[in-house]
Order: sequence, then C-alpha cells, then structure tokens
Amino acid sequence: MPLGSCLLGDGVDGLAADLISYGADKVYVGQHKLLAHYQANPYAKAIGQLVEAHQPQVMILGATPLGRDLAPRVASALRAGLTADCTDLEIGEHEDPVTRKTYRNLLLQIRPAFGGNIIATIVNFDRWPQMATVREGVCVMPARTGRKGQVIPFKVSLSAADCPLELLERHRAAKKVDLKKARIIVSGGAGVGSPENFRLVWDLANALGAAVGASRAAVDSGWIDKDHQVGQTGTTVRPALYIAVGISGAVQHRAGMAESAKILAINEDPQAPIFQVAHYGIVGDLNDVVPRLIRAIKAKG
Repeated sequence: MPLGSCLLGDGVDGLAADLISYGADKVYVGQHKLLAHYQANPYAKAIGQLVEAHQPQVMILGATPLGRDLAPRVASALRAGLTADCTDLEIGEHEDPVTRKTYRNLLLQIRPAFGGNIIATIVNFDRWPQMATVREGVCVMPARTGRKGQVIPFKVSLSAADCPLELLERHRAAKKVDLKKARIIVSGGAGVGSPENFRLVWDLANALGAAVGASRAAVDSGWIDKDHQVGQTGTTVRPALYIAVGISGAVQHRAGMAESAKILAINEDPQAPIFQVAHYGIVGDLNDVVPRLIRAIKAKG
C-alpha cells in the first residue's frame, strides 16, 4: 500500500523531496495564499477536498497541539471516526459481532482508556478514512534516503470567508528542551515533594549531562515547564537511560517512557508501579539516594 503525505502551505513545494526521502511514496501538494499561516478552518477544508478526491483508506496526524486542533475538524467534516492520542498502531482484522463479516487490513488504533486503567484497541471498519492522531515519539523517524517518489499538485479552493481570523503579529520561541533527542533523561514526579527538592533532579541531570523530564503531576504543581513533561499528554521518549525520581508510574506516564533502553527508578514505595517497567530499582528517600548518586558519578569522572 503506497504511503501518501499531504503538504499544505504557500510556497512549500520545495519540501516535497524531503518527505519522499523520509518514506513518502506520494506527496500531495496544496498551495494557496490563505494557507501561508495555520488556521484550522482553511486547513481542514483543504484536507477535506484532498480526501474526497483521492479516498484514502487511512489518515494519520500527529497528536501535536496543531494536530489535535485540526484532526477532529477534519473527521467531523468527513463524518469519519477518530481515535486521538494513539500510543501504538497495527494492521489487523476485525469480525463484526452483528453480521459476522470479517474485515481485513484494518488500522488497529491503540491507546489508554478509562483514565489509563486499560489499553483499548479501536477499529473503524465501516466508515473511511480510518483516522487517528499519534503521540510524538511513538513512531521512530526513518533514516533519510535518496528514494524516488511522486509529487502530485492538487488545487485548493478557498475564499476569504474560510479564514475567520486575521493574523496581526507572530512570535516564535524555541522549545526549552528536546526530550526526543536526549540519550539520558532524569525525570522527577510528585514524590519529589517540593520545588526545592526538584533541584536534586536538576543536579543529577547536570552530573550526567542529561535532559530533565517530569511527570504531569510535577508540571501541574508548577515545579517545571510543560516542555519537560513525559507521558500520555507530554512527550514520548526512548532514551538510552531513563531515571525516574519520585515517580509512582501511572500508566499515562509509563506510556511515554516504557520503551527506554534502560530504566532506573528511585522511589520510597516498593510497590510503586514504576518498578514494573524498571530494569533497576532503588527503594529509598530521594534526598539520601540522589546526593549519593551524584557523588559517585563525580568521583568516577
């Protein structure tokens, strides 16, 4: 099955070759002056026009802030189902419990459900396109190659009425941390206890030359910015080493770091769920354990 990619904007056709080099077989390029800056309405309408013209079986968008804004609008316009924030995707089959008809080569959309207490597999067998948004870091970026592909321009029909907003000013700010590229991540959770104690997480990260991550509880407590959040509503990471300090290990957090090559968990509670996925565990007070780790690391250079 060929893989297609949708490229929207104004003056963006030069980017099509990059998409092909990363795995796209076909790149559908839609350009219009009203697409120069992202707005949900015109982008959703443009994608709807593309879908109606080419009838794809599957449509996947990133579960980024932009993707989470755009995907439900597209799904609603197309009257298609949408599974948000998938943590895995597979191709499989499904038997309709009413008609007993078996559908093959369906997109199995996998994500945590019921507050993260179960992992649900969702299928959409009777209305296409099958749509899903996938969380950042779930799919590994392939190596860039010199492969060839097809660039297909398509006409986007938009009017000023499709853009209800006017862009007055634009400000861009770089992210404070890129967790997806970090080889070592030290993350702190609610068990750290206070913003003062969270300083120990930073100190351990500095000793290792690591990036600093956090659970949602630590972010919600205001101890660190959301750019550092790891988990279902944060960033999915796969570092060589992940150190979880004071993180209980709720399924929402584990979904974002469970595929790390090595996981070290530090927690006072020996029954904490984080130990179920950790390769190494230390049961103890982080105020005692973390300073000892830092001293040992510095002693060995």
